[in-house]
Amino acid sequence: MLDIAEELHRWVEQGRDFAVATVVAVAGSAPRQPGAALAVDADGTAIGSVSGGCVEGAVYELCGQALQDGEPVLERFGYSDEDAFAVGLTCGGIIDILVTPVRADDPVRSVFASALSAAARGEAAAVARIVAGPAELTGRALLVRPDGSYDGGFGAHPELDRTVAAEAGAFLEAGRTGTLEIGERGSRCGAPLTVLVESSVPAPRMIVFGAIDFASALVRVGKFLGYHVTVCDARPVFATRTRFPEADEIVVEWPHTYLERTDVDARTVLCVLTHDAKFDVPLLKLALRLPVAYIGAMGSRRTHLDRTARLREVGVTEPELARLRSPIGLDLGARTPEETALSIASEIVADRRGGSGMSLTGAHTPIHHEMPAASAGRIESVA
Repeated sequence: MLDIAEELHRWVEQGRDFAVATVVAVAGSAPRQPGAALAVDADGTAIGSVSGGCVEGAVYELCGQALQDGEPVLERFGYSDEDAFAVGLTCGGIIDILVTPVRADDPVRSVFASALSAAARGEAAAVARIVAGPAELTGRALLVRPDGSYDGGFGAHPELDRTVAAEAGAFLEAGRTGTLEIGERGSRCGAPLTVLVESSVPAPRMIVFGAIDFASALVRVGKFLGYHVTVCDARPVFATRTRFPEADEIVVEWPHTYLERTDVDARTVLCVLTHDAKFDVPLLKLALRLPVAYIGAMGSRRTHLDRTARLREVGVTEPELARLRSPIGLDLGARTPEETALSIASEIVADRRGGSGMSLTGAHTPIHHEMPAASAGRIESVA
């Protein structure tokens, strides 16, 4: 749901009633991951997607029915010979979808409104919903903030609220979306529960060092991929808003000085396009010791050998050098700035998702790679 927060937030502000279908779980080859959503308002307007097209029509109908009945619905879609071209997944996967009506008189509306507002502003928030459990709890929601405070809840079950808030906080801290299984003893409501936790976190950072023509194309691709993009260069004549109109930030400063003072995290990607030793060496010496997701540097293979030799001279170790993607990007035969940006972005995506970078044609590897388990485990008791 939070993946379409901006549009849904506008619907809430406009007072529209709607139903939102959210992917709860996937198995096998499925095009969308937990948290992907499709919403339908009372006029039949639809936004978002849960399957890339395979089951959209059937889910659209479920949303309309849920909005009319006022009751949440949990539905499973999977592949079979009979429904493969009707409402099944022709890719062979299975997806569970929770459809929740959000009407003016629904208690869940205020919780959703707060969560959507936070997500639309790029703030961190998590929403926990009961997917499976006692009927009186299904569809209820709880909003969790980074400081541990929460709104909403699951009726007359304050201990369950606290349990789910704590677990959802762990999901939020990791920026994860997935399901949480709570056993009968842990739920304190007399039955086991399945809880969907959706996390919305600020966009990950892409910092592009070097205000060159290749950087302009990379900024556009980075924004397309959902990054908050910063361009940094020590030369004010090149680091300008005119040259980089789509960048979120433009910084005129020595690259290593800027990197020393700015915030990075485990989702940050650093793209060094300067290929000039006076910039690269102090910058990479620092970058290779930071807990970031990706570090790539542009240059020929000769430049790479010279750069690594210089880095060794200033004390960079072999394990640290092993983190460096250089020459940057995948081998696409790229020539133009746009093609090169695509090459770099492809390597970033492959690194993030665990892809090989190989052609899928003739390969026997999965199309959708399994990511680390999103479940926080099964809770049987709470001290």
